[in-house]
Amino acid sequence: MRFISRNILTGLVTILPVLLTLYLIYWLAVSAESVLGNVIRLMLPEHLYWPGMGLITGLVVVFVVGLLMQAYVVQRLFAKGEQLFYHTPVIKSVYRAIRDFFDYFSPTRKKEFKQVVAVSIGDTGMQVIGFVTQAISEHMPEDFREKDSILVYLPLSYMIGGYAVLMPRSAVRPLDMSMEEAMRFTLTAGVTGTMPRPPGGGR
Repeated sequence: MRFISRNILTGLVTILPVLLTLYLIYWLAVSAESVLGNVIRLMLPEHLYWPGMGLITGLVVVFVVGLLMQAYVVQRLFAKGEQLFYHTPVIKSVYRAIRDFFDYFSPTRKKEFKQVVAVSIGDTGMQVIGFVTQAISEHMPEDFREKDSILVYLPLSYMIGGYAVLMPRSAVRPLDMSMEEAMRFTLTAGVTGTMPRPPGGGR
């Protein structure tokens, strides 16, 4: 029974992430097709509509929004509109949690992280993984500057959040990890391990 149980558990651990990922993609595609497809049907004659038009429209809308968000004016307008969510009771807590989750994986957020580092904690020998977010003291608040210090973001495992800590450069050492590897490793508390790299050191 132990042999059977172990192999069943191994099979579930192997299959479930794949199935859940495929289901999420399927759910997003069906939802986009259902919602936007109904809108398109209201705008076009029935004979001009064909399955998949809602999904394609959804992808186009997402692409256009991403393109518009490159403009400073649109960013400012979006930020002002977003303040309504941040000041509405109940909604602000839910929206902030969702926003923080997706911001954690956004390309813009990743560009802010300049280096993956290991941070030494005192003389205990303990180390944690962090991301250097600001290495230029002039870009930090005047009262929050120290000579030869950098700002490091320390993410928390299994929850979205962390700490921005000002620390001496001597307390950190660079790690040969990509942002994706480091984020995945810290978010899962190291349970997933690190992926083996192909010969030649490529990512």
